[in-house]
Amino acid sequence: MFSSLRRRTSPSLEAFLAPNQVNESTILQTLTIISKELVLSFSDMCVPCHMKNFQSLIRKIDIFVSVFEHFKGLGSGNFFFTAILCFKEMYITLSRTKMLLDYCSQSSRLWLLLQNSAISNHFLDLNKDILTFIEVLPFEEIELCEDVKELIELLKKQLKREKLFIDQHDEAMRVQLFNFLHEFEVGGVPDKVELQMFFVEGLGIRDEKSCRSEIEFLEDLICNYENDIEPSSSVVKGVVALTRYCRFLIFGFSGDEETMCLENWKKERTSQQTTETLGTVPKDFCCPISLDLMRDPVIVSTGHTYDRDSITQWMEEGNYSCPQTGQMLAHTRLVPNIALRSLISEWCITHGIYYPIETEDKIMGTISVASPTKAVIEVNRAAAKILVEQLSCGSDGAKIIAAHELRLLAKTRKESRACIAQLGAIPLLQRLLSNPNLAAQENAVTAILNLSLYEDNKSLIVEEPGCLSLIVEVLRFGHTEESRENAAATLFSLSAVHDYKKRITDENGAISALAGLLKEGTQRGKKDAVTALFNLSTHVDNCSRMIEAGAITVLVDALETEGVAEEASGVLGMLVRQPIGVQAVNKEERAVPRLIKMMRHGTSRGKENAVSAMLELCRNGGPSIIQKVSKVPAFSSFLHILLYTGTKRARRKAASLARVCQKYEAVALPYGLWGVGYTFSSNSAANVGSDFASDVSMSVSISVPVL
Repeated sequence: MFSSLRRRTSPSLEAFLAPNQVNESTILQTLTIISKELVLSFSDMCVPCHMKNFQSLIRKIDIFVSVFEHFKGLGSGNFFFTAILCFKEMYITLSRTKMLLDYCSQSSRLWLLLQNSAISNHFLDLNKDILTFIEVLPFEEIELCEDVKELIELLKKQLKREKLFIDQHDEAMRVQLFNFLHEFEVGGVPDKVELQMFFVEGLGIRDEKSCRSEIEFLEDLICNYENDIEPSSSVVKGVVALTRYCRFLIFGFSGDEETMCLENWKKERTSQQTTETLGTVPKDFCCPISLDLMRDPVIVSTGHTYDRDSITQWMEEGNYSCPQTGQMLAHTRLVPNIALRSLISEWCITHGIYYPIETEDKIMGTISVASPTKAVIEVNRAAAKILVEQLSCGSDGAKIIAAHELRLLAKTRKESRACIAQLGAIPLLQRLLSNPNLAAQENAVTAILNLSLYEDNKSLIVEEPGCLSLIVEVLRFGHTEESRENAAATLFSLSAVHDYKKRITDENGAISALAGLLKEGTQRGKKDAVTALFNLSTHVDNCSRMIEAGAITVLVDALETEGVAEEASGVLGMLVRQPIGVQAVNKEERAVPRLIKMMRHGTSRGKENAVSAMLELCRNGGPSIIQKVSKVPAFSSFLHILLYTGTKRARRKAASLARVCQKYEAVALPYGLWGVGYTFSSNSAANVGSDFASDVSMSVSISVPVL
């Protein structure tokens, strides 16, 4: 139903059902009241589109006010069962009329243009329903005065002549809207005067507030109904991009808008904090890439599940490997995970959280990744140019707005990230990192984070004088928790380049700040910190700096923290590859017992990382470490269980660990129990130099929330 697109949820069932157990007097009174309310509410209203259909329908309802008043005056007992049924059907028609009139008066004007033909058909359907009511109602059983009979006959003749009416002015504007997009697509830029005439004079969008409302409506539509709207979401995204461009081209960066931006930022921060108090979403329901609740879980060729939007963006950026395993994808088809989606839906219903209804198209088949349209790319490029100019020479408030918009624009796709960086936004955003304004700093660091997701931008960020130092300063002393978390995520993103891992670690306070965030941050902050620490730990020269910063103690504590224990064990596994790492971990009395505990009670990935860390610890620590391990209660039992119940990789590592322990005669298990059917040579001490980083099972994902 069209109204569900506006209200996010489906209309109440009562809108489609007539009231039960009412006599003719009650139903007529109800019809009279509804008709009067419709006329009073909408008769003087001016709507931007479909004005003729809108007013024509109101005039017809106005006629029924007199008709229903006359019916009421006839008294009870004058209507038979057939008439009562007709009145109940008319109740449904009037309810649908109210929904359509509400929709036309409250919806996005641009959306009404895009839906020009469909909405015109809705008006025609209601006219047909009213005609059916008149034709079916047994007037021969009702005593009507001549005036009412004439009214009904005139209305009947008019309704019979009704045909589909599509307002030519609305249709011309719809065509002009597509012409604007086409002009961008072929490399041109529409004339500013024409755009202003279209938005201001044609649609009545006379200020930035109205323009922002249009954008929010359409973005909400894409978010909740991306694969279930017509025209397609790619067209709607193009309209959103055009409207955002015109918002700044036509209305500029006014003082009122600066205030509104700050108010929205405060509201969004409050909303986020409120959401965090509602409880933790089950881990299996969260996308490994975004760490957010999956709205549309899909399965890739490796068998792993991700949220459709996140994995689609991952592929559009040129990545054709599984984010969790690194395995190359055999194809880019995404298969809906119906079972998981059903579980998530049930959980959301239980906790009172909105969850979009799955469509038949998603259930019945696979959906390939769509490519962005050229029009969207070019419009975003034009918008980015305006925003970067404001970031360079605008007022303080305008710079905050520009940083916020660039942050959103940089999150969409790689073309936007490349364009924004090419326009020189990075040094301008860098200046805002030390800004005392909370919103300025948070938007700047998050914009840089989003830009860093494009590989070519990483060098621009790191090589920009002072930029890396300021990112670390935000991580250490950021004004908001969100700023510190996104600074950590930025370091993780930049550390994907091996040469930058040492440079990041050499920045004063970088490691200690990450360790502090892992210890005391939010769940997302802990995740960002531990994944950054893992990336940095893969550089051989960073081990000593991480030990000096006290990261070992924090990592050991994190072994018992849900959501980051797997990654923490992976980092410890990297550090114990070096003698100084072994000594540091050995000094932590809780390290070995907690790793062994994870071998027994952890998740599948946690068990893999824990046994891998224990293997490296024993290999590089020698007899003293092995003897210490052997004294842990039930260690041999846990190892035995893992040999037979763990994943393939966990069993392989457990078998190698058993060989190491048996070599030093620290664990007295019968030889026949060590790795039945396993080949130990590939994991023998001779292969200590193998690439452990690629062997640690890690889900290194970045969570980039949009505020």
